[in-house]
Amino acid sequence: MARRELKSTGKKRALIAHERKKSPISEQFRTIRTNIEFSSVDKQIKTLLVTSPGPGEGKTTTAANLAIVLAQNGNSVLLIDADLRKPTVHHTFGVLNTRGLTSLLTKKEDLEHTVQASEIEGLSLLPSGPNPPNPAELLSSKTMEHLLQSLGEKYDMIVLDTPPVMAVTDAQVLGNRVDASVLVVSNGKTDRNQAVKTKELLTQTSSKLLGVVFNNKEVKKGHYYYYYGE
Repeated sequence: MARRELKSTGKKRALIAHERKKSPISEQFRTIRTNIEFSSVDKQIKTLLVTSPGPGEGKTTTAANLAIVLAQNGNSVLLIDADLRKPTVHHTFGVLNTRGLTSLLTKKEDLEHTVQASEIEGLSLLPSGPNPPNPAELLSSKTMEHLLQSLGEKYDMIVLDTPPVMAVTDAQVLGNRVDASVLVVSNGKTDRNQAVKTKELLTQTSSKLLGVVFNNKEVKKGHYYYYYGE
């Protein structure tokens, strides 16, 4: 059962899919949701990894809003902050990060004391917890594998926000633990060569790369301005 924590003092970010449900950007997230649903004809997608080539390209905002629209569709969803080096999900939702994923992986806490309820019906949160000295080792452990299996029995969908692929190996490690992945790139920021290399690295994992979210794109007059940032 998800529990509620005291709010953190950090600045909470805008959750557009929750606060502006009728906005064009929210509709785009619903389109991504639909594409994910149609991509799972042969095999149900229970665990979804969201990453980017580099930092600041919008992966956390994408993961958060995608988790929201999945929950809005009647699913029980868990958003996991698997970025154990630079966690931001707790800032995004304005919750505490005193315990979380690392607390579970080091067996210092149980699910009841780490998973938090959000203000969105059907959406629960698992912050990263205290920063560990060995993130890659924790994420590649059997404990992490068993945790995802256990959580998969409790939730319809699990969304993981992971570190950038070109920075560390964590996303690749988790790519072998999840069913599918989504790559977020930022217009005018993401290096093309890095994006291609990131795609290659993700396709080498056992997860299915579903596609790319093109972020920070200004559409010509007559359309809406499609923008969200991390």
